[in-house]
Amino acid sequence: MTNHAENRLPDGKLRPCPDSPNCVCSEHESREHWIEPLSFSGEANAAWQRLTDILRNFPRTKIVAETADHIEGRVRTRIFRFEDVLEFRLDRIANLIHIRSASQIGYSDFGANHRRVESLRKLFCEE
Repeated sequence: MTNHAENRLPDGKLRPCPDSPNCVCSEHESREHWIEPLSFSGEANAAWQRLTDILRNFPRTKIVAETADHIEGRVRTRIFRFEDVLEFRLDRIANLIHIRSASQIGYSDFGANHRRVESLRKLFCEE
């Protein structure tokens, strides 16, 4: 696993989404692309570990880079086997985990990235 969060966190935040409708991100205010971050109470490290455990068991998902406050993963789409990017940034002060899920190929994802994040949110909140 590599440690290249500095390349993925310009100005300490997740990258904004492109203009295409195949991306969601909780750190940028574009109405078209915005999605709510994960929130947690309690210890930040415990929430981060919970998320990591979920990702390791999430279908077709592989963690490719991980630091104390950033995770980057790849998710293979079910039908066409495209590789999407899934990123998380831990905000210890605000008790939030910011999310970015984006297709790397094509223009529209027909809501797949939004549904993926909501599936992860459901698992995260069940713990």
